[in-house]
Amino acid sequence: MKHCALLIFFVILLTACGGAPVSSPPSAPDLAPASPTPGLEVSPSATSAPTLTPNPSLTSTPDLRLPPEGWQEWPVVPEVFSPRLLEIYARGQELGNNPQAYSKIGDCESTPAWFLGPFDGKPEEYSLGEYAYLQAMIDYFRGSHGRLSLASGRGYTAANALSPLWADQTYCDSSEPPLACEIRVHRPSYALVMLGTNDIYHQESFDANMRQILDMLIENGVIPILSTKADNLEGDHAVNLEIARLAYEYEIPLWNFWLAVQPLPNHGLVEDGSHLTWAGPFFDDPLRMKAAWPWRNLTALQSLDATWRAVAPQP
Repeated sequence: MKHCALLIFFVILLTACGGAPVSSPPSAPDLAPASPTPGLEVSPSATSAPTLTPNPSLTSTPDLRLPPEGWQEWPVVPEVFSPRLLEIYARGQELGNNPQAYSKIGDCESTPAWFLGPFDGKPEEYSLGEYAYLQAMIDYFRGSHGRLSLASGRGYTAANALSPLWADQTYCDSSEPPLACEIRVHRPSYALVMLGTNDIYHQESFDANMRQILDMLIENGVIPILSTKADNLEGDHAVNLEIARLAYEYEIPLWNFWLAVQPLPNHGLVEDGSHLTWAGPFFDDPLRMKAAWPWRNLTALQSLDATWRAVAPQP
């Protein structure tokens, strides 16, 4: 059964995964956890702007990464960037990619009603609080935050992103996979790749499918930013380990979202163990920040910001 079809107990989640418009994001009362966590602390990597390496020094940056087996200790926001990213970015510019565009690749929780959509909306739809430095990046990528990706949707797996059967025929050719269609239509320079939860039912093919996705993105000059998942439905974190291995091998950024939600009540998960606790993107509201969704939006922005600043000429 598809992950995003399992919304039995949470009507709010069902509404959002059903495709609520960006202008009407899912609403919910302020989240009040049954067991509040006093003095909630989150990894410093998730709460402050990373120290960014200037572009020229990327050519001599030593490999300071932990091995993939230590992925649980990797920072939430990537801090070390491979010189390979400059090559990918340069290729994308040669191919005509838009330096101010990024794409989202994932399941229903990657759609703008949930994820990053408010940052293309009115100022009152979000609040950055102490993370005001992100406004420059939000302005730079305006138009991508609230856009509905052609490579994301309900129940998406890595295989779905590669199957023409899942493509939107309004925009895509009959034989075109959703991912190829998204690249062709949107011409992004970056992609947030958020897959794995639904792939627990097809773990034997996850690695091969993810490699196809990464190869397609890189060949088309799109820098992939891989995300770990918050859940552990498989029981042994095998999927997150595989995601870390791919990030390590391909020398691409890893947004370690799993780590960001560990300090939260129930690790940011509702009772089904897979969906995230909801609150809007108001990063200066301590109560809302005890839910997972503000952290997902915040750390996604931070990871994109860090990658952008590391590889691209700054305006």
